[in-house]
Amino acid sequence: MATAQEKATLSQTASENPISSKSSAAAMATLIHDSLSDSAPSATTKTTAATPVMSRAQTCHPLDPLMAAEIAVAVATVRAAGKTPEVRDSMRFIEVVLVEPDKNVVALADAYYFPPFQPSLLPKTKGRPVIPTKLPPRQARLVVYNKKSNETSIWTVELSEVHAATRGGHHRGKVISSKVVPDVQPPMDAEEYAECEAVVKDYPPFQEAMRKRGIVDMDLVMVDPWCVGYHSEADAPRRRLAKPLIFCRTESDCPLDNGYARPVEGIHVLVDMQNMVVIEFEDRKLVPLPPADPLRNYTAGETRGGVDRSDVKPLQIIQPEGPSFRVSGHFVNWQKWNFRIGFTPREGLVIYSVAYLDGSQGRRPVAHRLSFVEMVVPYGDPNDPHYRKNAFDAGEDGLGKNAHSLKKGCDCLGYIKYFDAHFTNFTGGVETIENCVCLHEEDHGILWKHQDWRTGLAEDGKIEAEVKLTGVLSLGALQPGEARKYGTMIAPGLYAPVHQHFFVARMDMAVDCKPGEAFNQVVEMNVKVEEPGKDNVHNNAFYPEEELLRTESQAMRDCNPLSARHWIIRNTRTVNRTGQLTGYKLVPGSNCLPLARPEAKFLRRAAFLKHNLWVTPYARDEMYPGGEFPNQNPRAGEGLATWVKQNRSIEETNIVLWYVFGVTHIPRLEDWPVMPVEHVGFMLMPHGFFNCSPAVDVPPSTGDCELKDAVTPTKPIQHPLIAKL
Repeated sequence: MATAQEKATLSQTASENPISSKSSAAAMATLIHDSLSDSAPSATTKTTAATPVMSRAQTCHPLDPLMAAEIAVAVATVRAAGKTPEVRDSMRFIEVVLVEPDKNVVALADAYYFPPFQPSLLPKTKGRPVIPTKLPPRQARLVVYNKKSNETSIWTVELSEVHAATRGGHHRGKVISSKVVPDVQPPMDAEEYAECEAVVKDYPPFQEAMRKRGIVDMDLVMVDPWCVGYHSEADAPRRRLAKPLIFCRTESDCPLDNGYARPVEGIHVLVDMQNMVVIEFEDRKLVPLPPADPLRNYTAGETRGGVDRSDVKPLQIIQPEGPSFRVSGHFVNWQKWNFRIGFTPREGLVIYSVAYLDGSQGRRPVAHRLSFVEMVVPYGDPNDPHYRKNAFDAGEDGLGKNAHSLKKGCDCLGYIKYFDAHFTNFTGGVETIENCVCLHEEDHGILWKHQDWRTGLAEDGKIEAEVKLTGVLSLGALQPGEARKYGTMIAPGLYAPVHQHFFVARMDMAVDCKPGEAFNQVVEMNVKVEEPGKDNVHNNAFYPEEELLRTESQAMRDCNPLSARHWIIRNTRTVNRTGQLTGYKLVPGSNCLPLARPEAKFLRRAAFLKHNLWVTPYARDEMYPGGEFPNQNPRAGEGLATWVKQNRSIEETNIVLWYVFGVTHIPRLEDWPVMPVEHVGFMLMPHGFFNCSPAVDVPPSTGDCELKDAVTPTKPIQHPLIAKL
């Protein structure tokens, strides 16, 4: 057993020939060979003159992300269902994602059609497994915005075997359901951002305001549309609105010049994004542009106040025997762990069916689905426009849609397996982010260590989950001689407001639960100091005290480092060799709560930030903590804060953990022009799940599996247990 911790890393990227895994069920593997092989694209998709043709339903595992052909069919099916050409032409496609099947369908697929080929996952009838003839057809869920009517609708399309043709023809897809969702606005799209920028820059009063500030070259101007949030009835979703922030680059001949170093303040712009017109404009205050900062650029070869560093020697990762992981489609085996990889435009990376192969005990599940479902960044400056900076990066924009292609030697090291990500653009075309997810291994430091003074021998261990934050500061301009206590001056006339970053991890747990079982509970552990007296004569005694969280209201909890507070997800019916219930514990890292007052407007939409931990019983439609449509949402507390008012029992059920963690960022000069990586995170680690330590070959092995999402900031996902997103 190696003493150094290995890390298998997954990132979102372009497909290479996969590393095929060999199943012990050789006969079954032979029968379904075509459905496992992804080395040849023709095995899963066929294309004829812009008409995608999908193969049989069992080609894809029920949890595999939608293929490009499936997305195209879903879009074509919905568009064809439009009653008139005008309706069809007004359709804008916000999201097309897989309808994730019930867990019993996943169990069927894992039993007979795909790895891990485990028939014991299914219930038996008269001593024999029930073997269905085929899996149900896959389905797609579409969020569609009608640009003419300003309506948002949700469609479900069955992806059948029928041949796909052009609009109005005979499609393979079949509309199962559709409904209009009133009083909402869906996420913004990059195409809208680009169109909004052009509209604002062409607006004559805006051009005149720029001239007052000495800006005549509109190619230097950067218009960044921001969702308006919800601060009053004026922001209601009856209109699709954006309030842009304005910046100006310094050099016209340098496309990589950092324009965010020169914010243009004092200008109020409100854009109707449905009709793409400026509906409000006011030049409120003439704030001088900050002087050109020679340290503003960070791109190699474009620095103005220094030279690029050249003192770092090459670091090469060599694996002469190849990687320790095996990949079949989206199924990953790494040492004794296995799991599936998913991807959505909103969440980015999703991890399914995390389990550990534990000798005679077989495949022991840990979690059904792990992802990051929201990221909120509230700013602490009460001045305009900064008080409106309260970005919901997943719900207003989409973490997955903002992923990028990863590069070998930069984002990923060593032997790499790449995966592509497919999603729809605003007009319904299919776009592919190549090399969007990558899987690789790397030395991750000490796993565990102990030195025996008698023998001098040492051995080592650690499992860690973290989020890495980096990027460019969102800045403000200062008047000459002005200072603000709500931020840090980082250059003459330039300051960075204080802000916070919050992440929400949604963990659909299944600790030692086979399909159909719901035997998990959550207990809170706090360390207590023993009262003075006969039980504490030396005044050194302390002990852990546990409390079962029985209801949703009782399970709204906050971190407490003073009592070493953590939470354990237990199986209520499985014990280890000492008779204790098996479990996994959530150990918080550094954390914080919102530093705004309870009446803050952004907390209407982000009430889930008020606690670090929430626990709910699994419900299929409870996916996003701020509701599905947080953009311009007028309904206070929608989502998690409303669901828990039912105060459902969580004593023994299918547990979903919502862990909210964040960091308070007080900018430093060293954060300019680009922020060095800052770390924040948590651990999800065995607690009585295994019978001994990693010194023997029964528990989690010597490694740590990291899954990297290509979204900025980089979000690693840790060990198959939980993510370093």
